[in-house]
Amino acid sequence: MQALDVPLFNSPATAARLSEAFAAMEPLALLRLVIRDLFPGRVALVSSFGAESAVLLHLVSRIDPALPVLFIDTGVLFSETLDYRDRLVAQLGLTDVRDIRPDPKRLAAEDPESFLWATNPDRCCEIRKVLPLADALAPFDAWITGRKRFQAATRAALSFFELEEGTSRMKVNPLAGWTPDALTAYLKEWNLPAHPLVAKGYPSIGCIPCTSPVKPGEDPRAGRWRDKGKVECGIHVQKSDTRADA
Repeated sequence: MQALDVPLFNSPATAARLSEAFAAMEPLALLRLVIRDLFPGRVALVSSFGAESAVLLHLVSRIDPALPVLFIDTGVLFSETLDYRDRLVAQLGLTDVRDIRPDPKRLAAEDPESFLWATNPDRCCEIRKVLPLADALAPFDAWITGRKRFQAATRAALSFFELEEGTSRMKVNPLAGWTPDALTAYLKEWNLPAHPLVAKGYPSIGCIPCTSPVKPGEDPRAGRWRDKGKVECGIHVQKSDTRADA
């Protein structure tokens, strides 16, 4: 298959057709199609190096270990996450992992004491995650996420392809249909290390102030922004092409 022109991928209808056409395709084959044929040289993987990240990172490493991997270092991550990132990068041979960080001037102006998470968690996520990622994604026409339908009610209808709101950039969710058992089986089959906080009751891991252990029977993301009436950081619900100087 020859590479297709980006203008073909600029509508929700196209995303729906792609999702339907490749619904039965295994994640490895789907990723190979996206990386080599649909968006060659124009796609990146965005990874939190969180609880389930090793699966998608490993799949990508089997296709192209030089694929750009964007990692948002908010400045308030668990040290375990940073160590886990370094371990996976070395083990998988990933050669283009990019640490994306917030604008220091914006942090100094809006969150000099790193306490914005307590007073305005939405804005905290915006300046520490959403805006930095928007700038990092500017050169790309598509990006790969690790979201799955089982993770939360807000993701229950997640499709394999979706057009990013307000842009012509495509988001690809190759693991959308995977279950926790499938993830566990893959980790075991390939002897991939688990994030050290998973064993301590953290099935979803973000920044230190806004991540807590999850109780038995709770939604896997119940420990994120607990009691704050917030379920997403904003990366997947706001326009990601918002410039940091807007």
